[in-house]
Amino acid sequence: MVRSDTLPADVDLLLDQLECVRDAPRTVRELSGGLTNRNLHVTTAAVDVVVRVSSKDAGLLGIDREVEYANSLAAARSGAAPAVVEYVPDASLLVLEYIESATLREADVREEANLPRIAEVCRLLHSGPRFVNDFDMVAVQERYLRAAHEIGARIPARYLDFVPQVERMRSALASRPARTVPCNNDLLAANVLDDGSRLWLIDFEYAGNNDPCFELGNLASESHLSADALAALVTHYFGRELRHKIARSQLHGILANYGWTLWAAIQAATSSLDFDFWSWGMEKYDRAVAAFTSPDFDSLLSHATRPD
Repeated sequence: MVRSDTLPADVDLLLDQLECVRDAPRTVRELSGGLTNRNLHVTTAAVDVVVRVSSKDAGLLGIDREVEYANSLAAARSGAAPAVVEYVPDASLLVLEYIESATLREADVREEANLPRIAEVCRLLHSGPRFVNDFDMVAVQERYLRAAHEIGARIPARYLDFVPQVERMRSALASRPARTVPCNNDLLAANVLDDGSRLWLIDFEYAGNNDPCFELGNLASESHLSADALAALVTHYFGRELRHKIARSQLHGILANYGWTLWAAIQAATSSLDFDFWSWGMEKYDRAVAAFTSPDFDSLLSHATRPD
C-alpha cells in the first residue's frame, strides 16, 4: 500500500475491514476538512472511494450512524450526493464514491453566480426520497441543552434569557406550517463539492426531513451571506420572490446559530481535538443575540406569518 506518512498507524487495519479495498494494492491519502471525522481517499485498480472514519462516541451530539447511513443512501438516490459503496457499522466506516471536485469555501458560496447552482442542488436533494427521520432545530437545541447540563458544560452568559424569543419564532413558523423535505441540515461550505459542471452535497450526519427554509437559512448563516444574498438564494430556490419564505429562512438561520452554539459547548467540554470549539460557538451565539435584540426582529416575525 502506498500511503502518506502522516496517516495514523491503524489505517491498514481499518481498510482491511472493507470488502471493496481488501486484498488489493491501494493508494491512500488523507483529505483535509472535517472536525469530527477522518476522510481517506483510497484508490485501487477497481475502485476510487472516500472512506470516512467516524467517531463512535457521538450520542451527545444526537448522531445516529444507522440513520446517517440510511439517509446517505436516500441522498444518493436523489442524485444530489455521491453513491454509497459500503458500510461497516462496527468500525464506523462509510465508503462513498469519490468525486473529482473542489470543496467550496465560504467565499465561493457568497459568489452571486453560485447561488442558483446551490439552490438547484438543494432542490434536487429535497425532491428525492424522504429520509428515515425528522429534524427540528428547536427540539435539537432543547436536547443539546439537557446534554450540556448533564455533563456540566459551560453555557454562554444569558443563553436562557432568549428562550422567549425562540418561543416567538417557533410560533411564527408554526402559523404557516411548511411541508418538510429531506434536508442535509448542516450545509457548511465544506459540505458542498463542485466538479466543474455541477454541485454535490456530502455529510448527512444531521440529515432529516425539515422545512427547506431551514436548509437555506442555515447554509446562509454558515457562509455569512448578506441579507440580500439570502433573499436571492431563496428566490432562486422557489423560482420567484416570496417575502414570507425569505423571512422564514432568516428566522431559521437565527435558530441555527442559537442551537449550534450548544453543539459547540458540548464539543468544547468533551472533544480531544485541537480546535477552539468555544470560540466557534460564541461567534454564532453573538450573531443570534444580535438578531434577537435587533429592532427588526418583530418585523421579521410578522413577515414570516403574512402571505405575499
